[in-house]
Amino acid sequence: MCANVFGVLKSLFGKPFDGGKRMDHGGPPQQQQQHPMQQQAYQPQHPAMIRLYEIQKEVASLGPQVCTFSGLQNDREYKRLERELTQLLLEVDKVDTEGKAELQAARKRAAQEVEGMLRYLEENATHPSRLAIEELSREARRLVDEGVVAPQRAGGATEISDELVDALQELILKLTQVKTGGRVPLRKARYRALTRLCAVQDVIEGRTQQQTLSLPLSGDTHEAVNCINQVMVKVSVARSQLVALLMGLSGRDSCAHLSRILTEMQVELDALDVSGNAAVRNYRKQVVEEINGLLKHLDLEGEGDDTRRYDLAQNNSIREIEAVRGHVSHLRGEVLRHCGMGELSFRPKAELQSLLTHLDQVDTGKNPCIREARRRAVVEVQAIITFLDLREALCRRQPGPAEHPSHRAVWLVLGSLSELQAQVLGFDGKRADKSYMMLEELLTKQLLALDAVDSQGDEGTKVARKQAVKFAQNILSYLDMKTDEWEY
Repeated sequence: MCANVFGVLKSLFGKPFDGGKRMDHGGPPQQQQQHPMQQQAYQPQHPAMIRLYEIQKEVASLGPQVCTFSGLQNDREYKRLERELTQLLLEVDKVDTEGKAELQAARKRAAQEVEGMLRYLEENATHPSRLAIEELSREARRLVDEGVVAPQRAGGATEISDELVDALQELILKLTQVKTGGRVPLRKARYRALTRLCAVQDVIEGRTQQQTLSLPLSGDTHEAVNCINQVMVKVSVARSQLVALLMGLSGRDSCAHLSRILTEMQVELDALDVSGNAAVRNYRKQVVEEINGLLKHLDLEGEGDDTRRYDLAQNNSIREIEAVRGHVSHLRGEVLRHCGMGELSFRPKAELQSLLTHLDQVDTGKNPCIREARRRAVVEVQAIITFLDLREALCRRQPGPAEHPSHRAVWLVLGSLSELQAQVLGFDGKRADKSYMMLEELLTKQLLALDAVDSQGDEGTKVARKQAVKFAQNILSYLDMKTDEWEY
């Protein structure tokens, strides 16, 4: 849509209004591409046409801002753009056409262009995906406020729970799965929300690690220890302030202000004389590293303004991941083809393991979308490996007369799951397809069959059933992943 807006802008602003008449495409190219002001020397323009052209230039200057705006309707920037475009629309309406058809057509085109930009601005700010991003961000703010910021402001010690860490990770995953349809504003909004939430996650995880460290050194150890201990208390407060800033929960503080405070702490620590005492020197180093870890998250003010950060189609890491996925797709096809012919000799497990190693080495740059792309590629590789492992186990299986009936029942289900997994690996449809619903139903039935297996106290059966349930759930998750229409 943004490209369409610029296309219309170019079509309208790249040539003079001609009263609705088409250019003579049989004429010389240089005449067709003349700038309006170049034509003035040959044919004086009407004052109304000149005024419309001036308005067009103002609209053109707002075009890039409209096409990259990623906020909501209640944002100050939205209201400014809406106000300026509305004012330009009013200016267009004021142009006196004197009843001339050519001027009326020109004014109509100008009005339609401004209305189109207003419409595009509103559509992105109220798009369901944009609202979904805001809803997830709001939930993240609530969790962080209740679990980190509010306790710190109340003067109490904050204990970071595993539940909070897991909940934030779940929100990050949901954000990566929000559909943008390729719209630049939606991509930008998703990326900005993700970078902030991932930064908060990084700070919180660092704080969780600090909870397991030994207590600060005693002041009796060295005269500098008391000063370092005081700085450490300030760092703890600054950490909560940083989290509040990143999540938009701080109305007074700014990143620049917090950066100055942290820098002053570094200067204070650097001035301490800790020579001759390795324990105190290491203690100071640890606190300095904590401060550096906080400072690296204070450069997010302009994060997301660079399209290369959120438009990942040309990202080298994404290209690397896609190349691996292409190789995986080829191997998956070969595996299924050989299995369909009853040949079990084709087992490219070593090659698949090397692809996992390759994916592990892909640089994600802490970009959550690249991390998710890599995770999904890893799941694709692991799905083939588990399929081959189960096929091999089924072929090697030699049940004896003493085998427990319940254990045999689990293996029967695993045999059915192996056949279903082959269909899932080869599935290339959508969730609305009948074949998808059939696969989902059959896999669910296998889970019910496992649930009905009575272990009769046999420990081996209990373990086998538990593993089979996890295996079936993994197949369902893989089928779900293949059809969720995820995008970068």
